[in-house]
Amino acid sequence: MGSSAKKKREKKKDFQKPKLKVGKDRPKAANHTDTKFRAKAIVLNQQLNVDAPSTINQFQHHLSLVSSKSESQRREALAFLTTYISSAKSRKDSNLPVTGAALIEKLCPCILDSNNAVRLQVVKLLHSLSASDLQDHVPRLLPHVRAGMTSMSKDVRASGLDILSLLIATVPEELVSGPGGWYSTLECFMIMLAWRSSEIKKWTMSKPAMGEPKTTARIIVALSEFLEAGLADKRTKDEENRAAANFPYWDLDHHRISTKSNAYDYLNLYGTIRDEKTEMLEDREDRLRVYDEHFRYQIETGVAPCRKEGGEIGRASGLLSKVLERYTTQSPP
Repeated sequence: MGSSAKKKREKKKDFQKPKLKVGKDRPKAANHTDTKFRAKAIVLNQQLNVDAPSTINQFQHHLSLVSSKSESQRREALAFLTTYISSAKSRKDSNLPVTGAALIEKLCPCILDSNNAVRLQVVKLLHSLSASDLQDHVPRLLPHVRAGMTSMSKDVRASGLDILSLLIATVPEELVSGPGGWYSTLECFMIMLAWRSSEIKKWTMSKPAMGEPKTTARIIVALSEFLEAGLADKRTKDEENRAAANFPYWDLDHHRISTKSNAYDYLNLYGTIRDEKTEMLEDREDRLRVYDEHFRYQIETGVAPCRKEGGEIGRASGLLSKVLERYTTQSPP
């Protein structure tokens, strides 16, 4: 009994408050440190000296994080790069810490990223780049863009179409004249719209494959812009006036020595069999020839039923029909 009563008293002490006497301070804790002293400086024997990384090092560090396995790290890295490039553009500083090829090489896999936020940041980053930064790297971007346009995921297809629309608006000539830029991209449009020759004959069966009307209208508008970029006559008003002033020698330029190094390349006299899917089509006449041989029937047959529909699809199809009438009525000689 004595030991148990002693234990109870000891436990009770832990919950008893000390009685303070008037005029006396509260007892200090065992780990109390007096901070009332004053000193001019505090010197540590082993003080660290760390310099903040420069903006160039930060850019390179975040560029390396673009290929990280973490989705949040990829998204934040792309956001930092976008902010850096936008601020540099506002300062009229066009020099990037890395080459354009190294930057595009890191961005290409993110075009097909499974995370929507990452792909959205890629689109924003490409929008922040100037035409001079993109024009030399369109052939590197295009395979990933086309893979995105024909992806099984609807969101990835939308992101691929956004990037293609950006390239059409920024670097149209490099887009349509690059290797496979004309044939392969038109083939992707035919797949997205289900306007392939085997499916056009059964229009009622292929309509559900097109997807939502708003998405289909976006694809048709992008196709119109792409065809206009590849088939429009790039002659300026001054060149047309100069040609009119040469009357009656309107065809004089056709009889002069060509300024091109491969003036008769289109004849392919000594070359190998051409692969039009990967061929560079630098002339409007070559692109129009490929269009006539491979895509005219599919596009004209596919757009005809769309024009009869109302809403966004009907308006987009009307725009496409105007482009076709303006630029494809005459076949190349």
